[in-house]
Amino acid sequence: MFRSGPRPVTPTVAADIIIELVDRPGHPIVLIERLNPPHGWAIPGGFVDVCETVEAAAIREAQEETGLTVTLTALLGCYSSPERDARGHTISLVYVAQATGEPQAQDDAKDLVICQLDALPQPLVFDHARIVADYRRLRLGERFSQINLG
Repeated sequence: MFRSGPRPVTPTVAADIIIELVDRPGHPIVLIERLNPPHGWAIPGGFVDVCETVEAAAIREAQEETGLTVTLTALLGCYSSPERDARGHTISLVYVAQATGEPQAQDDAKDLVICQLDALPQPLVFDHARIVADYRRLRLGERFSQINLG
């Protein structure tokens, strides 16, 4: 049910995806080089459209930026620090997904790289170094908090 009255000003919502290529040894991940500022390397993702679920946005953004059809397997966490994106306060729900095939840089991805976690390109933009570090802990079976307080 919708409430009446003026809507509050709120942060934007994004969906980001760590894509594991499960048809390759070691299940490397896909990172994109951003075409638009801030320039650098990032996990694929983007803003959630009105009337779209966050999960649908994650699948759409993966397809738009890498050409891959993904299957979401886990919610890594919610990243909401007001400082995580210099363009404005953005909350990101980050998913882990699996895919097979050959990714292609598309849409606002200038380039892409398939990489193991010990060979990441630099610089990683936004808070994506922290997100990938959390993903690494998940993959190693280590405990980490999906609640990000800073």
